[in-house]
Amino acid sequence: MPKELLLRSGKLSLEFPKMSSLPDELWTRILEIGIETRGFTFKDLCCISISSRRFHRLSAEDSLWNRLLSSDFPLPFPTSSSSSSRSLYKFRFQRDKERRIAAHRRAVLRKESQIAEHSRKLRDIETRMSRETTRMRESVVELFNLRRIRQASVALNVWQPEVVRGRQKQMVEQCVVPAESRIHALEMELRLCKQQIMGLEKSFKDEKCRLDTANEELVSMKYHPVREYKPERGGKSECTVKQKKLKRFNSCEPESISSNI
Repeated sequence: MPKELLLRSGKLSLEFPKMSSLPDELWTRILEIGIETRGFTFKDLCCISISSRRFHRLSAEDSLWNRLLSSDFPLPFPTSSSSSSRSLYKFRFQRDKERRIAAHRRAVLRKESQIAEHSRKLRDIETRMSRETTRMRESVVELFNLRRIRQASVALNVWQPEVVRGRQKQMVEQCVVPAESRIHALEMELRLCKQQIMGLEKSFKDEKCRLDTANEELVSMKYHPVREYKPERGGKSECTVKQKKLKRFNSCEPESISSNI
């Protein structure tokens, strides 16, 4: 039975004269079938109750609200014999609404804490990147000076003007560590710094993607405040899934090219 047919019950006598003459028991059964098949909700029942006096009386039947109560809230609930099914449904609906609102608040707080944690990790990564960049710059400057000292020590073996020779000799004497071993150590340190910075940049990108995803989920939560929110379990983030899809595509592309050739 379409809902529009019931909502237009005020015009049944004009448009559907045969249906307007149906007995109350048959209309009640029609409503019960709609509730049993989940095609009829409490909102629809409230809407048809204001369409006519007859449907207002029929929609107040305790059997209909009892079916709605058992359909929407199947868990047992202690009730008193004096309470009607309609009042019990209203009470359970309010309790369920409060539960949903509380679950929404908890979900928002969890998501906000996740966003704060992602932001903290981003700041930590930025600090580490800045530290590694400063360390790499200092190593580059020191490596440049040591290479100049090595060139000066080599130049001492050939004839040079006394002024130039004295300056180069002073540079070599000021170096307190062996230039060759220190240059080798600095080159290794530079390679290590570059690897660290590349890893930190990748971590920063992934964490930024997680932060953006969490912000989008928070906006969606605030836009839909009465959804069912369940605690999140360990799952793969959208960024990880996209990266794996991209890797799979890149790995399959050479094979497809070779097969076409």
